[in-house]
Amino acid sequence: MNNSSTDGNPTAEKFAPYVLLGMTAATGLVDAVSFLSLGSVFTANMTGNILILAFATARVSGLSVARSSTALIAFVMGAILGGRITARTSADSRIPFAAQAFLLEVVFLSAASFCSIGYRNDLLEHNFQALVLIAFMGLAMGTRNAAVRKLAIPDLTTTVLTLTVTGIAADSSLAKGDNPRLARRVGSVFAMFFGAAFGAVVIRYSISAALALATAISVACSAALFRSLRTSDSL
Repeated sequence: MNNSSTDGNPTAEKFAPYVLLGMTAATGLVDAVSFLSLGSVFTANMTGNILILAFATARVSGLSVARSSTALIAFVMGAILGGRITARTSADSRIPFAAQAFLLEVVFLSAASFCSIGYRNDLLEHNFQALVLIAFMGLAMGTRNAAVRKLAIPDLTTTVLTLTVTGIAADSSLAKGDNPRLARRVGSVFAMFFGAAFGAVVIRYSISAALALATAISVACSAALFRSLRTSDSL
């Protein structure tokens, strides 16, 4: 018999924050690739990408309307796909449906990894391969974000840290707060930091390796979440 919980999946619900921390590290890798090797564009952080798109529209040197627009459109399309997958979720099914969306993220990241083979960022201008990579990565991140939004686990958006950093400061002892979820918040910041830093090192040798690593992390996180769902079902 299953134990009762908010989600009907007590083990999965307890394990989900750790899965999202792993995915936050993958975000660092993905945006390291997109920003450093695909022409100063973000495929996970749409706040940054919209700003870059605005700068590119204002003809700032080195930025591209085409690349930033591709990232934004792909992200929106991915979010639509993720939203359709999770549209009929209930309190008892949001984690299983999110896990399905995470599998689609893996598919898109795998496609990006495959398409990145042989990529050369010194041939960035007028390089259709870069747009394909941006599109697949944007689709992956949009799909994931829709699922993470539906999960609504506090301080774990996996892509945006502004509110997380604000929470660390605003809820701190210095601000007369009680430091709620401090470990989770700090863990999220460090996960993205180290993911991005490691990605910046790896892409010096191969962006395919960086994308493959991001894909592997997403695969591991998805597999762990599915395993936790099975464990919950067996209780």
